[in-house]
Amino acid sequence: MIAVTGATGNVGRALVERLVAADRPVRALTRDPQRAALPEPAEVVRLRPDDPAAMFEGATQLFLYVQAGGERTAALLRAARDAGVRHVVLLSSAIIREGADETHPIYVMHATVERQIRESGLDWTFLRPGAFATNALQWAPQIRAGNTVRGVFADALSAPIHEDDIAAVAERTLVDGGHEGAVHRLTGPEATTNADQVAAIGHALGRSLTYAEVPPEEAGPELFPHVPPHALAGLLKTYASTVGVPPEITDTVEKITGTQARTFARWAEDHASAFRA
Repeated sequence: MIAVTGATGNVGRALVERLVAADRPVRALTRDPQRAALPEPAEVVRLRPDDPAAMFEGATQLFLYVQAGGERTAALLRAARDAGVRHVVLLSSAIIREGADETHPIYVMHATVERQIRESGLDWTFLRPGAFATNALQWAPQIRAGNTVRGVFADALSAPIHEDDIAAVAERTLVDGGHEGAVHRLTGPEATTNADQVAAIGHALGRSLTYAEVPPEEAGPELFPHVPPHALAGLLKTYASTVGVPPEITDTVEKITGTQARTFARWAEDHASAFRA
């Protein structure tokens, strides 16, 4: 049995769907099972950080999604180990790298959980993806309303990764074995700017979209509604550092899954409905 936390998130849902399709026993852990809408025969169980033992009964592997405020992670890992879990695959972040700003909130959050896992006595595999293609969903309200997208740093470069490519790597690390103690850095196959991404979404919709750059000092909650106010300055600093700087690009997805990582243009085609009014 494979237990999956964050099962209704972008990566977690794709992983559950993959495991179900492969006839693998999977337990999807979610805060609201009634609204999860996950495929059968996945076992959908309420996530209970205050009483974690029952969540892991019969499970031997765990896919762990890091959430802000995850102070109970160490206790959750102990409960998983005591219930018989032997291997945890962590969805971490590419921000964990040599020379990184170790005071950055996102670095601290993921590095803390990586340390807790190393100290847990469990076998582990860390997945460190870079920019998620799903970050482009932040533009969906503007695109549904018109043909201009306001945002910061039009020329910021990244290599966004399709969430299902992350899930595909997670599936292989959980199913195949041999990935214990490995750190896998994951990216999309090519560099693209924010302006290029908006153009690709427009192409998928059959529309011509324009990216209108906003000075970072004028960027507020309306552009980043899902970013905590205290984290916005750090995020803008991170974005600024990517302008004109070629991003890291790896072939890890292809090496592990046998299939090349999908482009952002392919992601836009797969998610075009999210941008339609």
